[in-house]
Formats: sequence, structure tokens, C-alpha cells
Amino acid sequence: MGIEQSAITALMKSAISGGIIFCGIILFEGIKMFLTASGGIAVSNNIKGGLQSVHNIFKKAILNKGLLLVLLILLIFVPFALNNYYIDILTITGIYAILALGLNIVVGLAGLLDLGYIAFYAIGAYSYGILNTEFGIPFWPALLIGGLLAAFAGMFLGMITLRLRGDYLAIVTLGFLMIVHLILNNWDSLTHGPNGILGISSPSIGKFVFSEPIHFYYLILVISILAIFIINRINNSRIGRAWIAIREDEIAASAMGINVTTMKILAITLGASWAGVAGVFFAGRYSFISPESFTFLETVIVLSMVVLGGMGSIPGVILGAALLIILPEVLRGFQDYRMLVFGGAMVLMMVFRPQGLIGNPRRKIELMPVNRE
Repeated sequence: MGIEQSAITALMKSAISGGIIFCGIILFEGIKMFLTASGGIAVSNNIKGGLQSVHNIFKKAILNKGLLLVLLILLIFVPFALNNYYIDILTITGIYAILALGLNIVVGLAGLLDLGYIAFYAIGAYSYGILNTEFGIPFWPALLIGGLLAAFAGMFLGMITLRLRGDYLAIVTLGFLMIVHLILNNWDSLTHGPNGILGISSPSIGKFVFSEPIHFYYLILVISILAIFIINRINNSRIGRAWIAIREDEIAASAMGINVTTMKILAITLGASWAGVAGVFFAGRYSFISPESFTFLETVIVLSMVVLGGMGSIPGVILGAALLIILPEVLRGFQDYRMLVFGGAMVLMMVFRPQGLIGNPRRKIELMPVNRE
């Protein structure tokens, strides 16, 4: 009877899952037919207009240095009005903002689809975990070492994927993530396997030890501001323009004298270094790391932040990180439906504004027709 009951339960679950998928396909086709009709086109234009208005608001806020100063002051003082739970959410948002900024270099600027990005995050975290627990190296030297080790791993990955593009590059980088994950799970003598590494020391400055959530919040805020400053400077340099040229047309960029090989390796290396820095902070913040924190799903989340906010746009990826981390917490009261609503919103966003909430303004300028009269 027990076996029969289990079989019936499994069949019912399969039938329900099939019914949901079937209804989803019918709903998708219905929406598609509606959007191609005259009424659907009008609704589509209204939604696009609303999203464009939101984009213009964000764009004006970004261009207004006074508002940026107000935002910075707000970020400095807002923890005093929040409890530790919300401060920790903001800290996690800062970690993912740094990850998204690093991936934005690879995907948004250079146009390289890297599905193994979280592997560099794991390398940074485990480098600090091992160096601290085994050799007693403190946080600040490990922050530099973790970033450098992740950068070397990125350089190695870039060197072996020079001739690959598009889907082939994505598959190889995904394989790299799988290799790193297997190493973390099975090299017990070094990584402690699935049990992870416990007892990692928190950051400290002299006798002051970072122990409260607000301490880590201000630390990640400083690191995030530093990352934004450095990446923005690179973005506006000749290197950033070379990456964008490679993203638009690799053959044309090579014909114009850009060393495509060097620029690709540099993009992956710099992006990986920031993931390593974020990994070291993650290990220092939670004093525990395990392979479950560095799965393919994490790469998907960070990539979604880049795409949602706007590929190639620094303010865009930060906004994407904030939305994807904070909104699920805001909707936690609707726990049974929040992922459904959130997923639907993502689909609508990609349909009506695929360039993201805050697209890269440089691309629009570069593609504008030139008046030769």
C-alpha cells in the first residue's frame, strides 16, 4: 500500500506539473497574440512609455551630482534607522553590487558570456578561509591576495578560451565553475569538503574588531564606492572603448588595431578580481563558507542583475542588484506568490525594455548617425 500510495502521489505531482507547464504555454501564446493585435500594441506602447518615464527619472537622478550626494549621505545615515536584519540585507546588496560590477566588465562591456563567474567568488572566499584558518593571515592582506588569486584564475580561463565566442564560451566557463565546485566538495584536506570552513576571523583595524552588522555595512559601502570609482575610470578610458568595440564587432575592432586577445584576457581578469574581493569579504562577514554558497544559481542571479539594470551601465547594474536583493525581502509577506510575481515582472521587463532599466548611454551616442554635410 505504501508503494502504491507513493506512485499515485508521484503521478499526481507529475500531472500537476504538466498542467502548469501546459497552461503556461497557452498563456504565453495568448499574450503573444494579444500583443500583435491593435489593442495589444496600444497596451504595449503604454507600458513601454511608462518604463521609459522610469528610465528618464533614474537618468536625471544619475546626471544630477547633487542628488548623488544626497544618495551618498542617505546611505551613510540610513543604518541608524534600521534594525540589524535590514542592515544585513543592505550588506548583502553591497556584495552582489560588487559582483555585478565585475560581471558587467565581462558581459556588459566586452560582450563575453561568462556563466562561471561565481567560481572566482568562491576562489576569493576560500583563499581567505584557508589562509586565515591554516596560516593565521588576517583579513586585509587576504583581501589583496584573494583578489589576485581570482584575477590569475580569470587570466588562465581567458587564455584557454581565446578562440571561443558566444555559446561555446558560455559552455566552457560553465564547465570551469563545475570543476571548481567539484574541487571544493571533494578536496577534503584543503577545503574540508561539503562541511566547509568554520572559524574564519572577522576583519579588524588595530584592536577594533568588526563584529556588528553596521560595521560590515560601512566596510562594504567603502569597497563598493572604490569599485565604482575604479571601474568607471576604466570604462571611460581607451580600454573601456576597446572593450565596447570588441563587443560590437570583434573583426572590425581587430582591423582597427585593437589587440583583441589582450583586451579579452584583461576583461575577464579584472572582472574576476572584483569577484575575489567580494568573496573575501563574504568569508570575513559570515566566518563560514561551504560549496553550497557558490552554485550556478548564483551566477544566474548576478547575470540577471546586469541584464535587468542595463548591460554596460554602472548605475544600472547597481540598481539591478538592489532590486533583485531588496524586492524579494519586501515581498516576503507574500511568500507563496512572490517568486511568481517577481518572475513575471522580469519577463515583462525583458519584453518591453530589453536594454535594461538604465541602458548604457555611450552605445546610443556611438550608434547615432553622423551628419557629414
